Amino acid sequence: MKYKKSMLMLLAIVSVFGLSACGGGGDDDYYYEPELVTLFLVDEQGFSYGGIPYKCDSMLYWSETLDNGEFTFLPPDNCEFDFYGLNGTDPDDGYTNHLIYIVDYLDNGKNGIPYECANFNAGFLNETYDDGIYDGSFDYDIDDQCVFYL
Repeated sequence: MKYKKSMLMLLAIVSVFGLSACGGGGDDDYYYEPELVTLFLVDEQGFSYGGIPYKCDSMLYWSETLDNGEFTFLPPDNCEFDFYGLNGTDPDDGYTNHLIYIVDYLDNGKNGIPYECANFNAGFLNETYDDGIYDGSFDYDIDDQCVFYL
């Protein structure tokens, strides 16, 4: 008899825990887990820009693009890239044209990404704002820091 009561008690406990996981709590139906997105920085020949410092809203610390130009973020992040040491794309100022493209893993340019660039190192604020160029390229000046509104 003692064995039967122990088994019934064990069955009751297991049932309570088992059934508590089921139910109509509809909150889980609306939970959205954002997915990481990976894009790449490349030049006009498709060579990668590795080692570019960047920091996105969802990151605690600055990171660098990988050797293949890869960077990862959680949409709708804003990601800031530090292009210090790069010459920019303004041929009117005598700089060599160094286009940078944002592409996906199929090498398709990601168009229409709004961005804003500023140069804090030059002692003046040089700002550029654009709603993104059709082929994934963007304009920036020498040593700019650019924020992309991904």
